[in-house]
Amino acid sequence: MRRSPFIYVLTAFFAFTTATMAQTKPEKRVSITLKHGAHRLGKRTDKQMQTWRNYGLGQFIHWGVYAIPGGHWEGKYYPGAAEWIRSWKEMPKEAYDNLYKQFNPEKFNARGWAKQAKEMGAKYVIITTKHHDGFCLWPSKYTDYTIAKSPYKKDIIGQLVDAYDAEGIDVYLYFSIIDWNHPGYRSSLKTEADRKEYEDFKTFTRNQLVELLERYPSTKGLWFDGSWDKAWIEQAEFADELGRELREMIPGLIIGSRFRADENGNRHFDTNGDMMGDYEQGWERKIPETIEDIHGNDWDCVMTIPENQWGYHSDWKGHVKTSNELIEMLVKSVSLDGNFVLNFGPDGEGNIRPEETKLAAEIGAWMDVNKEVVYGCGYLDWKKQDWGYYTVNRETGKKYMVVFNMPVSGALRVKVPDNTRPDKAYLLEQPESDITIEEIHRNEYFVHYKPMTPVKKPFVIVIETTESDADEGHYQKAKT
Repeated sequence: MRRSPFIYVLTAFFAFTTATMAQTKPEKRVSITLKHGAHRLGKRTDKQMQTWRNYGLGQFIHWGVYAIPGGHWEGKYYPGAAEWIRSWKEMPKEAYDNLYKQFNPEKFNARGWAKQAKEMGAKYVIITTKHHDGFCLWPSKYTDYTIAKSPYKKDIIGQLVDAYDAEGIDVYLYFSIIDWNHPGYRSSLKTEADRKEYEDFKTFTRNQLVELLERYPSTKGLWFDGSWDKAWIEQAEFADELGRELREMIPGLIIGSRFRADENGNRHFDTNGDMMGDYEQGWERKIPETIEDIHGNDWDCVMTIPENQWGYHSDWKGHVKTSNELIEMLVKSVSLDGNFVLNFGPDGEGNIRPEETKLAAEIGAWMDVNKEVVYGCGYLDWKKQDWGYYTVNRETGKKYMVVFNMPVSGALRVKVPDNTRPDKAYLLEQPESDITIEEIHRNEYFVHYKPMTPVKKPFVIVIETTESDADEGHYQKAKT
């Protein structure tokens, strides 16, 4: 039967309306029951997690026998991340696996490392106990591939834990699930023989983690790597129970989102979209752009100084970040309720490389003056402006403008929520200064500041406000 044009138009109208309603109607969340998904919804509110949340700045240390070749082998340059050199086709596996016989970092000074981190302003440190190669920087009783069998012999992890604890810097232990040295390790389980061998590897992994927490009971958390293998993803039940056991050993232990998968193979976030772990670890070498990007979760960013070098590589090619760039990344992270963790890769003798030492000193000099905009601070719900970032102290409510891009006009635009009025502004390092605030529109102001000398480092303006329930109505919108 032939339809009239009216019927076609009517049909198209209903189709468009239905499609539009389907797009705009909020989706109703349907959660399925999971045995090994998230065990908590929302943020942890205990004291240990609140301490983590208020760190602001941390340090990462990648160190192991991979620091000996330093990204080179027999005159050939390895372009990847230095700690992965064993996986390189030009690196003979047997030669790499015997490098520990040369590992004798006589210039290693745990107290010196910790002092430098303290002067930089770090509140916590993440230390590699072993990377993917399986070499242990502590004398593990479950393998011979440890520091105890090297010429150095002494417990490196023990020295670092003691040194950083003494400086008041909380210690988190990095542990790689991947272990290329263990005979039972598999990246995937293809046969029954694989599965049998992997059971031994699981026991070994559990034993080493328990050993670490028994040896170093001041540990505040565990930072896992190499958990993306298909073989490990299949171990949802085992990993979940292991996590429970480790948390029972140290109440308040903090474990991020990359440790395990749920029973459907989802990592970081379970099948229902809920985060597994105490904070999100998906921000490696990147930072969220907006507060919406973090979905209400705690998070931190771990960052390298060159583009992608964690362990020691003698050649830093490509862009190397400046202290101003790193300080901006730090402040941006804090302004979005996160922490920022800067990586260091000592060389095979135990030296922190000069470039890292210089950057640590420059960051530390800035932190000496401005640390209060970092520690204990987080997101302020004012509209972001091009000059930089806001932070606010979570306890006192004190508000800060951290300026990285100074307008040539000297006018820093500020937009505030309804019923908020800026009353006073002054430089953090000069509280006696009085910076003019000009109201230019409803909820919009200029903070006028023209420095006497060219600005070479980011600086901070403290801004005080009055909160009121009444709308003072300075500007009346035209009726249309």
